[in-house]
Amino acid sequence: MDLTIAEIAQACQGRLVLSGETKSDISVTSVELDSRKAVQGGVFLATPGERVDGHRFVASAFEQGVVLAVVSKTPEQFEQETGCSSAGWGSYLLVEDVFLALRQIAAYYRQKLPVKVVGITGSAGKTSTKELTASVLSQKYEVLKTEGNLNNEVGVPLTLLRIRPRHQVAVVEMGISDFGEMHRLSWMAKPDICVITNIGQSHLDNLKTRDGILRAKSEIFDYLAQDGEVCLNGEDDKLSGLGEVKGRRPRFFGLGGTPGQEVYAREVKGKGLSGSDVLLQIGQETVSVRVPLPGVHMVINAAAAACVGKVLGLTPKQIAAGIEKTAPVSGRNRLVQLSEYTVIDDCYNANPASMRAAIDLLAMADTEKVAILGDMFGLGEENVRALHEQVGAYAAEKAIDRIVCVGEQSQYLFQEACRRAEGKCSITHFPTLDGLLEALKDEREAYVPQGCTVLVKASHAMGFERVVERLAGGHEKNSFFNSK
Repeated sequence: MDLTIAEIAQACQGRLVLSGETKSDISVTSVELDSRKAVQGGVFLATPGERVDGHRFVASAFEQGVVLAVVSKTPEQFEQETGCSSAGWGSYLLVEDVFLALRQIAAYYRQKLPVKVVGITGSAGKTSTKELTASVLSQKYEVLKTEGNLNNEVGVPLTLLRIRPRHQVAVVEMGISDFGEMHRLSWMAKPDICVITNIGQSHLDNLKTRDGILRAKSEIFDYLAQDGEVCLNGEDDKLSGLGEVKGRRPRFFGLGGTPGQEVYAREVKGKGLSGSDVLLQIGQETVSVRVPLPGVHMVINAAAAACVGKVLGLTPKQIAAGIEKTAPVSGRNRLVQLSEYTVIDDCYNANPASMRAAIDLLAMADTEKVAILGDMFGLGEENVRALHEQVGAYAAEKAIDRIVCVGEQSQYLFQEACRRAEGKCSITHFPTLDGLLEALKDEREAYVPQGCTVLVKASHAMGFERVVERLAGGHEKNSFFNSK
């Protein structure tokens, strides 16, 4: 890792206290917030937590070989506050805010790197687009991508600090919930290519309207490289109207539904839950490709990845190969094939647009269809009822055989689904997740019959991964419908 202790101190403008034989010009091996991941020659950041203060683990981090701890308390302050000894502490950098220091270190490190950074944001589809883009670019480049859900003001800097000299491109997912956050993420990442997947209805409690969401997401352009490129979903009404960004016209992708799309999919042929066959128009060239992730929304995400691939000089053949090699991610349209039924594991997050897309996906199944739907959070108090009702109406109109609603807010989804379905399907409401889990334990067949396809979808805070675990019962025949 091309970063010295002196540079870390410079980035944070902190007070460096060296001990023993530690020199400020030595290069560190890694930067970690979790002392259990601390390694020889690394740096440990003692972040404050809701339940545990990271300063309690400084000594154990030094036992594992770190050369520096970034702290907001001196050893004396730590001893006075906790009554614990600081005898195991080594060299430390004292700062006012350790989380700010993390961002400052990442921003400093990013400026040193010749790597191209692709920043991906949007109301839905960020992770799938990130996976597709990384798979495409891996056909030509050494690529680092965001792992898991590390897409916020802690996750993005940790991702940037994982970049090594061998990496040529970093694909960085960037998620926000309020104004100003994307500005700070962009300041760290300094993207060379910005991708916005769509402008939907998420985080309305802070951002209020889709125009507010557009404004907040557009902060990604604040630190776009001077010769940077912008790739936007041309099917989205808020994005398709955007003009020049820093004097350059955006590149649009989609389904060819609006003029001027540089990359678009046509002749889309759905193959059920196994994906879609499409003709992908990439500039003046056309290539046939199987998008292995099901749903039209995934076709658009694949077009986004192709757009980035085109910007970075990949051939249509390379782009198609990358798309076809993309594997699903747990919690996001992952198909879990069990002996009793098929589970669509899409429980990582939810907003009205992604709910509708997931219901569309379920509707493709040629079996009995079951939708287990939970609360959508972050919609703003004034929108909760109406937006849950819209999803309930949509599910009823899509001829889903069984709709299971879970959570306090989902009572509105339940009520509207009942009204629209007029008795044509089975609809149940559980006020709590525990109630559903008990029902699945005692009388699973009543809700999830043999041979059905079941969608599991809710906002992450609902904890619906427990539903997937209960349905799988530890007996997944094939964790991924498409093997890696």
